[in-house]
Amino acid sequence: MSSATVAPRAARSFLPEAAGVAAGPPARIATIARRADFLAANNARRVVTPGFILLVRDRADGNAAMRAGYTVTRKIGNAVVRNRMKRRFRELARALLPEHGLAGADHILIGRDTGVERDFAMLHDELITALARARQPARPRENRRPPPAPP
Repeated sequence: MSSATVAPRAARSFLPEAAGVAAGPPARIATIARRADFLAANNARRVVTPGFILLVRDRADGNAAMRAGYTVTRKIGNAVVRNRMKRRFRELARALLPEHGLAGADHILIGRDTGVERDFAMLHDELITALARARQPARPRENRRPPPAPP
């Protein structure tokens, strides 16, 4: 093999550096791995964005540590696509959760098919907005079904 010089790759929009995200020392965010934790978060606060769905669940266990979980279904793409999306989610969580996340909460990012090739800077901005919306008190939901008729 020869040691020929290789031209540097152009910056791609799905890389954190292209979005202006500093690649400083990594902040340690605990990862959610147990299925029960994912199921518990399914009933929590939900914020929908074009690239992902954010679930935020206050654990109420007195521990201020933040945890993050990532899930991308097979409907989104093959293993390469799913793993790329999860790597992008991990980088977003590492960069944003220490400053914008909710203390003592589980944060779960669920990939959507529109987020596969979405620009990293857009995902970055969407996560900041989603975390801000998750901090706000939940609005009362309107009844989608009319009440049952009395017998």
